[in-house]
Amino acid sequence: MTPRKIIIDTDPGQDDAVAILLALASAEVEVLGLTCVAGNVPLPLTEKNARIVCELAGRPDMMVFAGCDAPLVRRLVTAENVHGKTGLDGPVMADPVMPLQDTHAVDFIIDTLRSHADGTVTLCPLGPLTNIATALQKAPDIASRIQEIVLMGGGCFEGGNITPAAEFNIHVDPHAADIVFKSAAPIVVMPLDVTHKALTNRARVEAFRALGTPVGATVAEWTDFFERFDKEKYGSAGAPLHDPCVIAYLIRPDLFKGRHINVTVETGSELTMGMTVADWWRVSGRQPNAMFMNDIDAAGFFTLLTQRLALL
Repeated sequence: MTPRKIIIDTDPGQDDAVAILLALASAEVEVLGLTCVAGNVPLPLTEKNARIVCELAGRPDMMVFAGCDAPLVRRLVTAENVHGKTGLDGPVMADPVMPLQDTHAVDFIIDTLRSHADGTVTLCPLGPLTNIATALQKAPDIASRIQEIVLMGGGCFEGGNITPAAEFNIHVDPHAADIVFKSAAPIVVMPLDVTHKALTNRARVEAFRALGTPVGATVAEWTDFFERFDKEKYGSAGAPLHDPCVIAYLIRPDLFKGRHINVTVETGSELTMGMTVADWWRVSGRQPNAMFMNDIDAAGFFTLLTQRLALL
């Protein structure tokens, strides 16, 4: 089977880091590069963290690109309260040695899509959609060349996690999300409705630690740190591993269930800014533009994740 070519657009973030590790451990996908965006923490930290994760995975050859340092219209909102001041708080991580590429992330996305055959490169945004929207604005021709955009963001029945209405990634740059959802590119959404079912628990975290490898130990320590916020907020047994759901879908789509529906992003109201208005019951009359997932086989997801991390 030919690996699926992907670009991971990311703002690491512990859960982004786990998603990157899952991708680098999986033969089903070929990571062409990592493009970084401001989100969970500012851009200088997200590009640094992406390189740290690549080195942890034993992939210092992976190309990492810095992209947009602020949303298209609004001021940047970050999430150090969740991820810590570095974005990868938990274990002590050495500074990366591998270089940052000179090319801007947006130009790398455009050039890669133009240099590959139509429908052969998938974009995997794990953070705010600023880089993807900027690429679509700068080079409208790329929309028809994208195989699929598989993104983590939004919510329907789960509401929001940064405001009552909005999920963090979409809220940070709702105008970018609006551009992406109107692009006509094929889109798959991993919203909070799915990721809040992909919860860690003590047994799942200890399974990472029991791998007895630097990767296993680091992921367990990241999760120990990351889950404290969600345990307090939701009263849950653990924390959702949001971003690895994107990569897991590319490897095992059978783990997920959803509907092809219309998704519209709110950009006009401060009260509901960044809300993904997901027409789950198909009552709006608007044309479907996204496969919106709402369920996951959580046990299968964590089995896959643990098995793949063991390979690094």
